[in-house]
Amino acid sequence: MIAYIDTSALAKCYIREPHSLDVLDWAEQREDATTAALTLVEFRCLLARRRRAGHIDPSLERRALAEFDNHVRGGAWHIHQGSFGDYASARDLIDVLPALPLRTLDALHLAAARTVSAIEFATSDKVQAEAARALGFNVFEFS
Repeated sequence: MIAYIDTSALAKCYIREPHSLDVLDWAEQREDATTAALTLVEFRCLLARRRRAGHIDPSLERRALAEFDNHVRGGAWHIHQGSFGDYASARDLIDVLPALPLRTLDALHLAAARTVSAIEFATSDKVQAEAARALGFNVFEFS
């Protein structure tokens, strides 16, 4: 059974905030936790944005990024490389879920989860969770 984790939930594994322990517990129980390659960039941007906003200091930013990179290299997270099909699928989700205000990266995460045939979808984003439920995923919402 493949479990997909988006960047909003994954970040809680590296920055202590509400529900961090819940996400860590969830991830530890799954050998197949998968995320999209876009998470490599999105997580880096998230760290920089939080540092600029004063929510984390540069030291925590460096440590969190180093730990994440080590986990990726060590295979703790399976990385879905993606393809043109993921982009086409993400585009189609706008029509499949017309009432939901999907953002670009949300749609790409959902498309990636569908491509890898994930059963579970972990997120800390309420809209993302609602969309994942509408698509039939077993959703773990950490918000």
